Amino acid sequence: MWFDNIEETIINHGSLYMTKRIAQKHKIDRRLSVNLWGRPKSPFNLRKYKPGQHGQKHAGKLSDYGVQLHAKQKLKGYYGNLNERQFRNCYKEAIRLKGDSGENLIAILERRLDTIVYRSKFVPTVFAARQFINHGHVKINGKRVNISSYLLDEGDVVEVKDKSKELAICIESIKSQERDIPGYITVDEKKLSSTFLRVPQFAEVPYATQMDPKLVIEYYSR
Repeated sequence: MWFDNIEETIINHGSLYMTKRIAQKHKIDRRLSVNLWGRPKSPFNLRKYKPGQHGQKHAGKLSDYGVQLHAKQKLKGYYGNLNERQFRNCYKEAIRLKGDSGENLIAILERRLDTIVYRSKFVPTVFAARQFINHGHVKINGKRVNISSYLLDEGDVVEVKDKSKELAICIESIKSQERDIPGYITVDEKKLSSTFLRVPQFAEVPYATQMDPKLVIEYYSR
């Protein structure tokens, strides 16, 4: 079944078995030297150094460019499903809009359908959200949408399709105490539906590690 591959994990008697994809995600944590998603099972919790034989060597002070690059890699990595072209397009839209470009960038990323599906706890990760959407298991305002980059407007209602509400991945995720639902979304756990109340400010977004969108803007503005 498709959901055996979604998030590419298998939940069996409460134990989480990693596949190659999950191992790669954990490698991202170690490569960036952060626990990006705040997961208890992140290997960075045990080995706070980069992978490879030189990973434990002390890193020198980063240049301004290095600091900006690291900030970009963290933010881009957090949202998981974006390639470099897509992320750059988010930046271009952020600087086109009026107001603070850093705030605009976060607003765009948080309005994405895959982000809201993840924030609503319908699935355990942002990676799983993309597959979940692509397979047609999500509706917006009663209509099926299979585009993970779809941008929501305030008041939009996101719902898991009726036939998909009994999937194990949904049931396990919505019950998880690993993360909280942010205040700019309301979730009906029984109906597996959520309402996007408003576009959040950067300070409201529940990142598990420190992010700096201004440094990301500076990186692309070079």
